[in-house]
Amino acid sequence: MQNQILSQTSTAAETTPIISLVIPVFNEMEVLPLLFERVRKVMHDLKLDYEMVMVDDGSKDSSADFLIRQAQQDACVRAVILSRNFGKEAALSAGLEQAQGEVIIVLDADLQNPPELIPDMLEKWRAGAD
Repeated sequence: MQNQILSQTSTAAETTPIISLVIPVFNEMEVLPLLFERVRKVMHDLKLDYEMVMVDDGSKDSSADFLIRQAQQDACVRAVILSRNFGKEAALSAGLEQAQGEVIIVLDADLQNPPELIPDMLEKWRAGAD
């Protein structure tokens, strides 16, 4: 996947994140502001170090530009921009390769998996679930 990454923007924090949220994106500009708002609220309430590894899979809308701006403004956001559309599985794989957290949570950018479920997922992980 490394050769398929057009550009990567990262202003990674100095500490290793506990949680990596890997989120593939394809033409999701309409929902991205809401996704970021909801994820940030959940993660703020959890008070844990985290990163959002956002992988744009060749979007034709302004999703990639939005992700790059977010990464430039927020050290918790990493934007991986693929050179073209490779499909969700390839985008997910690229995100997993970049994730640095102790725990990796995969979410869909369209909010099909509500970020508000992250605390429940972490609770199950702490109880021994993979």
